[in-house]
Amino acid sequence: MSAKDYVEKDYYKVLGVPKDATAAEIKKTYRKLAREFHPDANKGDAKAEERFKDISEAYDVLSDDKRRKEYDEARSLFGSGGFRPGGAGGNYNFDFGDLFNNGSPQGGGGGLGDVFGGLFNRGGRQAQPRRGADVETEVTLSFDEAVDGATVPLRMTSQAACRACAGTGAKAGTTPRVCPTCVGAGTVSRGQGAFALSEPCRDCKGRGMIVDDPCTVCHGSGRASSARTMQVRIPAGVQDGQRIRLKGKGAQGERGGQPGDLYVTVHVDPHPVFGRKGDNLTVTVPVTFPEAALGGTIEVPTLKGPSVRLKLPSGSANGLTMRARGKGATRKDGTRGDLLVTVEVVVPKHVTGDALTALEQYREATASDDPRAALFKAAEGA
Repeated sequence: MSAKDYVEKDYYKVLGVPKDATAAEIKKTYRKLAREFHPDANKGDAKAEERFKDISEAYDVLSDDKRRKEYDEARSLFGSGGFRPGGAGGNYNFDFGDLFNNGSPQGGGGGLGDVFGGLFNRGGRQAQPRRGADVETEVTLSFDEAVDGATVPLRMTSQAACRACAGTGAKAGTTPRVCPTCVGAGTVSRGQGAFALSEPCRDCKGRGMIVDDPCTVCHGSGRASSARTMQVRIPAGVQDGQRIRLKGKGAQGERGGQPGDLYVTVHVDPHPVFGRKGDNLTVTVPVTFPEAALGGTIEVPTLKGPSVRLKLPSGSANGLTMRARGKGATRKDGTRGDLLVTVEVVVPKHVTGDALTALEQYREATASDDPRAALFKAAEGA
């Protein structure tokens, strides 16, 4: 794009973020929009594809601190559509289009384009490597896999070099030519004094090369959707909703650039018996009234491996939690959390025979022990 287009485009509006948005806010908004308008999710929708390109272009600038600063300075200086130099001389108004017209016949020649001409096209530089895009995906694990870790296959679709043209964008048997505007750099620089602006070349879209006879597969872009399946190791102890970053596993870069990162959002299926509380597992174990009152040893299942036996103290109340050390989820350092065992006293719905007789005798024997006495005493004193 031209410098004029560059500063007139409101990248903040494209992403829908305020001008003082943080890098994290910009990144979060971009990812949301990228998922919504990605070509893979909008097959045959030209508007969505164009929106995706605009979003990507805006993010490329605003996600880079240096480029964002240059863009903000350019918008501040030229964004009004005209340039008004100050000073005692007065109030001259130059048309913005003339400012970036390097004396071309279409623009009438002369003007400020001649003044800035030598500064706007610094050839001889090589196109800079471009980092590949980040890729996001999701995976669902069983409860056991999340606790112990698992290697799972992930099928992903991302942009990569077009196989038909080997990433050149040119039809088989032809080759692209060096862009005359940026002389292969992929960017053009404009500046005067302390002010400098570097922007992607509009004529070659930042690639540094012009394709006269485009590839029929990628239509000259040099990039095409690529589906691949890779084995990904999900670490032990991952929790439901956790987002894992796998460096360098995203889309391939361009011109030798580093690949992007892969972000995997993990979903964990619930377990019918066990729960999760950080690095600890939880389980609720029913006990009888005699066990709770008299105490004893109870057997408790574990997620994997043999059961454990825990000593239940006499007079255990409903909801008491005991701990079986080392029987929980695996931590990052390889150690394991604990198993938290909550006691649930089971009250029989129907009591008959000897059990009924025994309970009636117990009630008579403990008639003088009113468990609510302290409650009424406290209420009276309040």
